[in-house]
Amino acid sequence: MGTNTVLVVGGTGFVGRHVVNRLVAQGYRVLVPTRRRESARHLILLPTVEVIETDVADPAVLGRLATDAVAVINLAGILNETGRETFERVHIDLARQTIAACKAGGVRRLLHMSALHADPHGASRYLRTKGEAEAEVIASGLDWTIFAPSVIFGREDAFLNLFARLLRVLPVMALASANARFQPIHVGDVAQCFVESLHIDATVGRRYVLCGPKAYTLRELVRYTGALTGHVRPIIALGPRLSQLQAFMLEHLPGRMMTRDNLASMRKDSVCEGPFPPEFGFMPTTLEAVAPGYLSPDAVRSRYDDYRGQSGR
Repeated sequence: MGTNTVLVVGGTGFVGRHVVNRLVAQGYRVLVPTRRRESARHLILLPTVEVIETDVADPAVLGRLATDAVAVINLAGILNETGRETFERVHIDLARQTIAACKAGGVRRLLHMSALHADPHGASRYLRTKGEAEAEVIASGLDWTIFAPSVIFGREDAFLNLFARLLRVLPVMALASANARFQPIHVGDVAQCFVESLHIDATVGRRYVLCGPKAYTLRELVRYTGALTGHVRPIIALGPRLSQLQAFMLEHLPGRMMTRDNLASMRKDSVCEGPFPPEFGFMPTTLEAVAPGYLSPDAVRSRYDDYRGQSGR
């Protein structure tokens, strides 16, 4: 491997595909380990990407892959636990294994994905384990940079798209924590910060919170999604007890659209207190500039037509 190689852990996910594409565009060779190669079909055809089917939880494997890499990027994260994929395993254990891989492979530079308000003493297990992972990275002795975004939006997101699907089938939207506030950031902006930080020495040893230009309540985001999709529905804001009951019910249904841990995470508004970090040299994208391109009826029909064309139907 040459010195322009970057190892991306969690590279097959929503943010990962955007980070990998930007790395390729800047001439990097990218290694993406994954347990299931078929989950990375969208990356396999990229010219300088090597998708490697392996056990990402094995620090020895990661150490070999990291050898001679210029940097390691850890994007691994989950919003909900399923089976063996627990917050502790994915957030804390994998962060430790990634750090060990950097040291075994002789890599100094580590970029780490965290979350806004990550804190070992946070309100939810999600935020607590993200906070503990940050502590591991900071104590690693490596040249680290941590990114802590608010909710991330984009064409393949699991946030606005979820509400779009629900609004299509529900006559009324019963909404837990309707007044919780978010400051959504576009996935492309998050990816740009990760890749640009490889060239900015001043980002070493820094933790960056990343938010878009505008904050919204959850009610406002759901209402906006309904307006874009053409499925405007009445919104009933649930109080604390009914919010807990709804989360309890949903976490036991297939798909786990919401859990009580998700609800706990929303106790603190996911907004930034200051401006977007000036080091990266750009202003974040507005939600209104991007969301119509994947939520509007015309955009949905276009994606469906593309799918039919690709499947030969």
